[in-house]
Amino acid sequence: MTILIEDLSFDCIIGLLDFERITPQQVIINLSLDYDYHKDFINYAEVASCIKEHILEGKYELLEDALENLFNLIKHKFPLTNRLQIKITKPDILQDCRVSLSNIKVY
Repeated sequence: MTILIEDLSFDCIIGLLDFERITPQQVIINLSLDYDYHKDFINYAEVASCIKEHILEGKYELLEDALENLFNLIKHKFPLTNRLQIKITKPDILQDCRVSLSNIKVY
């Protein structure tokens, strides 16, 4: 089975620049989570809630750290996960484009 969470959007403190440490900015999270379904399932609402809560609490400076910590958290909270792809987008940080960071882990 594959859970897809697309365009989970919220405002948070994330980034290195002075104004990013003070003013929340929008982030968009996209996730693809594969697991083997055999009566036990992963609740996608719990996954989405976990992501949002973790990023809001973390107030990360680097997208890299936020991304790596999300991988660790999701694998720990949802051990059925066997492949995970996450993308974090900051749509408003640059005037002429959207920037993102993504990675894939296979467990």
